[in-house]
Amino acid sequence: MSRTAYMDHSKPYDDAYLQDILKSVKTIAMVGASPDKTKFSYGVLRVLHETGYDMIPVNPRPGLEEIRGIKVYPSLNSIDRPVDMVEVFRRSEDLPDIARDAVAIGAKILWGQIGVVNAEAARIAEDGGMKVVMDRCPKIELFRPFWKPKLNLGI
Repeated sequence: MSRTAYMDHSKPYDDAYLQDILKSVKTIAMVGASPDKTKFSYGVLRVLHETGYDMIPVNPRPGLEEIRGIKVYPSLNSIDRPVDMVEVFRRSEDLPDIARDAVAIGAKILWGQIGVVNAEAARIAEDGGMKVVMDRCPKIELFRPFWKPKLNLGI
């Protein structure tokens, strides 16, 4: 299924686009989730889980069975339930293969973390009927509406 127009992921995303995604998803598979509490992916996993998302850590490391008490899966293809969004904490060059796997498991959104951008992966995901976000953090976007400055307040 080929599309004629692709979203330009180098431009800022519309706030409504991001908010709609974050309101609609319930299950998030995090590719590149880490058990290391000093890693950014651990903090994002923690906040999203505590916010109420059903988090599915994905990490192929042998012997890694859980992160924060949540079962870890070695790959997207090994997950045993539907996934709404695939969030990626991996190198940009890994994204096309992850996009193919995300399409194969029927995920609705491919989300590349800050610094994770790949045009080929965006095309693969969009051709597979997915929405795509790149170079953004869902944890930050989730709370962004509360950060807007109130310019009309007096000092």
